[in-house]
Amino acid sequence: MAGNRIRVVCGPTAAGKSAIASALALEYGATIISADSRQIYRGFDIGTAKPDWSELKSVEHVGIDVADPLERFSASRWAAMALDSIAALRAREVIPLVSGGTGFYIRALFDPLSVMPGLDGDRRRALEHLLNPLPLAELRRWCHALDPARAHLGRYQLIRAIEISLLAGIRISELHARRGPASMLSPAYLMVDPGPGLARRIEARVESMIERGWLDEVRLLDSQLPGDAPAWKSSGYRVMRSVARGELELSGAREQIIIETRQYAKRQRTWFRHQLGEAPVTRVDPDSPDCQAAVQRWWKETS
Repeated sequence: MAGNRIRVVCGPTAAGKSAIASALALEYGATIISADSRQIYRGFDIGTAKPDWSELKSVEHVGIDVADPLERFSASRWAAMALDSIAALRAREVIPLVSGGTGFYIRALFDPLSVMPGLDGDRRRALEHLLNPLPLAELRRWCHALDPARAHLGRYQLIRAIEISLLAGIRISELHARRGPASMLSPAYLMVDPGPGLARRIEARVESMIERGWLDEVRLLDSQLPGDAPAWKSSGYRVMRSVARGELELSGAREQIIIETRQYAKRQRTWFRHQLGEAPVTRVDPDSPDCQAAVQRWWKETS
């Protein structure tokens, strides 16, 4: 099984995954396969904490800037790309290192999801026009009626569950129960989570994104893309678009984004607690003085 082992650095947003993964990749000559459902979109850079040009020059990355902002990118499509990349990297005798916080992507790699049914584009757009303005509580009520097993999830997942139920006549939870054949790959997880320190990290990252010109990036994107482009679902982008359009003050947007990001991180933590199966998990606090030693032990023990 060791020959099929894949190292995965995961955890909630802003936890410090990327810094740890990049340091490992530099030290051991690994290539990072990004498991981030928003970094796939071209042009959505600052608000997705995408690696900058110097990081991309130092460490080879796969899975970044692979989709047009108008595309919908599924977990199964990402997993297929990741599998191809793993095979290509191993053919070059390069170590693949999966890193990211999109749990559905990671699960699709090791426990393949059933292929989602295709949906009529016009009907889906009409339904999204109805669902997008609804408050989260109302979306949960819809989902409780249509697919109760999904009703605890976030806004995007709720809308997706409602769409599949209404337009395809089947529940996503039922599709997940009909998974494809098990992957031959075996994950070894490094869970990065600073605990209570995550709230401070989220606030600092939002501040940094704003200082680095996030608003200017959003203004440019808003001039080029329709309002219903899937990439706008990236955390914080719709709020910043409201600022760009003069509908919201930047100070209010900052606080709203921090709150939304903390809520998202809470959902990620819940997901990772319950969805990693029986695979080995090593947990590290990036703010602990023992973190570097623990990371090195994990790497060597999973070789």
